[in-house]
Amino acid sequence: MRWKEQLLKLKPYQPGKSINEVKRQYGLSEIVKLASNENPFGSSDKVRSEITGFTGKFSVYPDGYATDLRARLAEHLDVKQEQLILGNGSDEIIQMISRGLLSPETNTVMAAPTFPQYRHNGIIEGCEIKEIPLVDGAHDLESMAEAIDLNTAVVWLCSPNNPTGIYIKEEELIAFLSRVPSDVLVVLDEAYFEYVTADDFHDSLRLLEQYKNVIVLRTFSKIYGLASFRVGYGIAHEETIAALEPVREPFNVNTLAQVAAIAALDDKEFIERCIQENTAGLKQFYQFCDGAGLKYYQSQGNFILIDFAADGQEVFQFLLERGYIVRSGKALGFPTCVRITIGSREQNAGVIEKIKEYLQIATAVSN
Repeated sequence: MRWKEQLLKLKPYQPGKSINEVKRQYGLSEIVKLASNENPFGSSDKVRSEITGFTGKFSVYPDGYATDLRARLAEHLDVKQEQLILGNGSDEIIQMISRGLLSPETNTVMAAPTFPQYRHNGIIEGCEIKEIPLVDGAHDLESMAEAIDLNTAVVWLCSPNNPTGIYIKEEELIAFLSRVPSDVLVVLDEAYFEYVTADDFHDSLRLLEQYKNVIVLRTFSKIYGLASFRVGYGIAHEETIAALEPVREPFNVNTLAQVAAIAALDDKEFIERCIQENTAGLKQFYQFCDGAGLKYYQSQGNFILIDFAADGQEVFQFLLERGYIVRSGKALGFPTCVRITIGSREQNAGVIEKIKEYLQIATAVSN
């Protein structure tokens, strides 16, 4: 087989451990998963009602243009329908962009560490990858701008950044965009947009009017609680969407996913409650970390990255064996950290108690 050489050394995406896997392995009856930044409150009851009452035919292909969802999204965002592209999760749109713009003759610029699929897709397309280290968990926009050259095709900005939760302020973003050549696509990945409470967070949809080389990515997988349906979308200038559409796979958003996404958009009360609970949950962790002397990043997402000044894999394993699945920082570029999804107040309190146990044991061993 004449595989691309870069594929032979590229590891596939490694999902976190499943609940059933952990139950079997450690003989536990209850598991709390706080690893994948899923919504601990599930999804809107309106989604379940719509799916339960679905009367369509499973033998018929989905609406390939996602007409109803596209129309509802355009209304929700106050944009034209032609400014939208739908994907099987925003991951697929990242793949579309990479396939459409990256090649061995181009390069792409991104922060490091950040969402790993930017780099993953760049490797597949054989392009040069320019990774600019974060500064205190934030994008170094000055260095990223300096890294752009005549061969740069795509710049990736994850705001709030995964895994640190640090966001890009609007003033900083505008200054950066003003330095990016108009033929370089800037991807503004806002997977955690709905959780943001900062007053100076960038208004990306307004910026689209001025910067036609920007595409904004959002998803239904996080606050809307539809991760299993895989629905994401991009918002950009009409010409950008038109150029990207031929890369999109036919019928890429399934019928039930379209139904679920429309129902989720209609439940604003559910979203507001999730925002409030997430903000309260972050405060739980901040107060604990401050009291325990643990460093952490102030997050605008539904997760927190905590630095234990120890082997992050060790902390991960300790919590795993006690029924809490979190994310080891080793896989995220922060080897002494652990990333924890914000859960319900009870779930947060539970994992905090287990962390206290770990710290007590670690202190005793060091002494």
